Amino acid sequence: MTQFLLLGDLELLVDGCAVEIGHARQQCVLAALLVNVNQALPADQLLERVWAERPPRRARNTLSGYLSRLRQVLTGTGAAIVRRPAGYLLAADPLSVDLHRFDDLVAQAHAACDSGTAEARLDHALGLWRGEPFAALDTPWLNEVRRSLAAKRLSAELERNDMVLRRGGHAELLEELCELAAAHPLDERLAAQLLLALYRSGRQADALARYERLRRRLADELGVDPGAELQQLHQRILATDQVLITSTARAPVPRQLPAAPRSFTGRTRELAVLDSFVDTPATVVLSGAPGVGKTALAVHWGHLVRERFPGGQLYVNLRGFDPAGSPVDPASVIRGFLEAYAVPAADIPVDQEAQAALFRGLVADKQVLLVLDNARDAQQVRPLLPAAPRCLTVVTSRGSLTSLVAVEGAHPLAVDLLTDEDARRLLIARLGAERVAAEPAALDEIITTTTRLSLALVIVAAWAATHPGFPLACLAAELSDSRRRLDVLNAGDPATDLRAVFALSCQALSPGARRLFRLAGLHPGPDLSAASTASLAGLPPGATRPLLDELAQAHLIDEHEPGRYIQHNLLRTYATELAHRTDSDELRHAAADRFLEHYLHTAYQADRILSPHRDPITLARLQAGVAPEAHVGYEQALAWFTAERRVLLCAVQFAASSGRPTYAWQLAWSLQTFLALRGHWHDVVTVAGVAMAATERLDDPHAQAVLGRLLGRGHLELGRFTEARTTLLRALELCRRLGDPIGQADVHHDLAVTCAREGGSRDHTGMALDHARRSLRLYRDGGHRPGQAGALNDIGWLHALLGMPDAAITACSEALALFEDLGDRDGQAATLDSLGYAHHCLGNHERAVDCYRRAIGLNRELGHRHCESQALSHLGDALRTAGDVTGARVAWGQALAILDALEHRDAEAVRAKLDGASAGYSRPRLPNT
Repeated sequence: MTQFLLLGDLELLVDGCAVEIGHARQQCVLAALLVNVNQALPADQLLERVWAERPPRRARNTLSGYLSRLRQVLTGTGAAIVRRPAGYLLAADPLSVDLHRFDDLVAQAHAACDSGTAEARLDHALGLWRGEPFAALDTPWLNEVRRSLAAKRLSAELERNDMVLRRGGHAELLEELCELAAAHPLDERLAAQLLLALYRSGRQADALARYERLRRRLADELGVDPGAELQQLHQRILATDQVLITSTARAPVPRQLPAAPRSFTGRTRELAVLDSFVDTPATVVLSGAPGVGKTALAVHWGHLVRERFPGGQLYVNLRGFDPAGSPVDPASVIRGFLEAYAVPAADIPVDQEAQAALFRGLVADKQVLLVLDNARDAQQVRPLLPAAPRCLTVVTSRGSLTSLVAVEGAHPLAVDLLTDEDARRLLIARLGAERVAAEPAALDEIITTTTRLSLALVIVAAWAATHPGFPLACLAAELSDSRRRLDVLNAGDPATDLRAVFALSCQALSPGARRLFRLAGLHPGPDLSAASTASLAGLPPGATRPLLDELAQAHLIDEHEPGRYIQHNLLRTYATELAHRTDSDELRHAAADRFLEHYLHTAYQADRILSPHRDPITLARLQAGVAPEAHVGYEQALAWFTAERRVLLCAVQFAASSGRPTYAWQLAWSLQTFLALRGHWHDVVTVAGVAMAATERLDDPHAQAVLGRLLGRGHLELGRFTEARTTLLRALELCRRLGDPIGQADVHHDLAVTCAREGGSRDHTGMALDHARRSLRLYRDGGHRPGQAGALNDIGWLHALLGMPDAAITACSEALALFEDLGDRDGQAATLDSLGYAHHCLGNHERAVDCYRRAIGLNRELGHRHCESQALSHLGDALRTAGDVTGARVAWGQALAILDALEHRDAEAVRAKLDGASAGYSRPRLPNT
């Protein structure tokens, strides 16, 4: 057995034998880790704890050496020092550390149902102390911890003393009380204990003399009188009150909190919020999803602050969501509270209002903690709220209890999923550091698949603990199968069966909200908007919002942004399972179609706003119940795409995988402009590839050609020129078979860009010019003016690259006039970029800079970030050539910021310019037209 002893000289015992730890500074490192066992500490924090403001030279190397030697010391002890992203962590059983064992025993005493057990636990806890903590070590941080521990010890001693005095043990306590009073001469609670023990021991005069000395000292040193309670005790001793002698029992102080949860981790924010209400008469509502850990938080915190509520700690499970029965009647709860305060049954009135009034009067002058666990609704809670000025009520509920917040002024505190690190700590505490450290990948998978839900994690830990020979990888594999996941997360009774826990919340919903919960599970995620949910349900938006509010109030979905909702994966798994069990295939398929049609029609209309000159496609008519969103302008359309991008990508995947290829390719088409504007070329390749594979089932060469061009463009922008050319040539052949000259012209444009960017030689540029001329001819034959403008810009640009800037300016000027006549700002921006390059080649620097700045302004207005970065890079090149190095660096810096944000491959070339690695003028790329 391994024991870490901090409550005295620092010692490490293994099977009762002391292990050499090392010199004092190395002991300080171990102590710093043990105080926060199983918690990662950053290196800077460790340095501060060990050396304060006077670290040695090469402090990090020194610390690393100490940690390395401590790892050797800990070999075979069952504890280990582990490096985490957040810092260094000493993984060990907390109860092997006497400091944490002390806290655990004190918590057990607080939770004990009888005073004898509580006293025994406190005696055990106090017996762990061997002297001053870390006695031989001296750092500012350790000194502060030492003071904090001394305060905890004194608090435990005072609690134990109260228990001994209540059972008449004043004689056995008297000597210890005298010693404590000498060490803490101004502590009034301790003074009261000593006065009472002296009086009961027949030493009334000594008791009165002690009081007088304390009174004078308080007056001299602090300028205050003794507190009211101590003054009252003095008066009773002065009056020789026989009750103090004959009665060693006081009115009972209820201590009803359940046992503190084992292995509680995290919740730093929530605990801090609760701490802020300790001295405030308030009601705090802890609300959150089923299984998130609300009860554990409330009970754990209650034990932490128990001594702050000397009037008692009341607890009741209101069974608002309980598989064992109906919600508890508030009247029976009040009767239980009155009985806890030993109110005789004959004195308890029959009327519920009178009972509530009696309870409120009983606690009116007491400082009481009231925990109302698992409340169904505000109506169940209201009759139980005390009106006392020093009472704090903590309510836990799956519902938000908004009316309690509105009417009674309760303070809402949402309890969310655990963080990754806290979930890891919980599993370490339950399973042991060695077992967890042996399978880090399996641990990560378990944390991901349980979505960091507290109940799911403790069920997993229980399964692993009862199968100690099974690798965690086996459990991780079971959880990775969404069809089996909820079966695995079942520890054998309704309270630990995740499916049953979720079912209780669903049963409390209205029929409409239950239906919407099931359908939400069909949504491919990662979140859903109120508008798309209305189409999914086939309901008007006005009828859907109250149902969403009901689900959010029940914490079965979370409104993480205004009008946007999310479900954690376990709830989505349950919702999907429920939908398959409850709704017919026809109903589920119709809902999925409505969702896809909502996004397809909304995206298509938004794309028409972003790129009005793009050749349209034909969509199927909307089915009943679908209400696409309308956009009033460019900025709104761009904002919608930005908000829905991840959902749209998932929608393409879902349409393809569920046998809906038409939805897949038309969604991919509708996404093209936005993804190009934002430079999301990896997304372009993904959705085009997925849709392309799905359309293999269709006899639709037009869709294949459209997707071929989209996929080719994505490969091109990612520098995959071979894949781009192969894909585009296949698309060109499809357009020829279809007799589609405009489609052929589109592909020739893309091939021109591919050739120009691929090689950079005159031969490649010549091939590019050939494709551009074919494109122009086909566009002219078809009377396609936007295409003509784009092809003219291509030709002008390529002429500039071939050293013919005059011809370039002629072609680009014609292109710009066409784009301006069409009102195509995107085309104007691309052409101005080309003209800037041509003027630069002619040495017309002012004209070049003007063209680039106009292009930058248009791209910025359009939100075309990638093209903006290109124009900024070109502007920097022109300014540098003109001798304005400072201006050039500003432009390159702005370009680099955009490219880094986009994670674009062009970033390195611009960074090289800034670093001075590129001394000359770089050859720009063919613009996006």
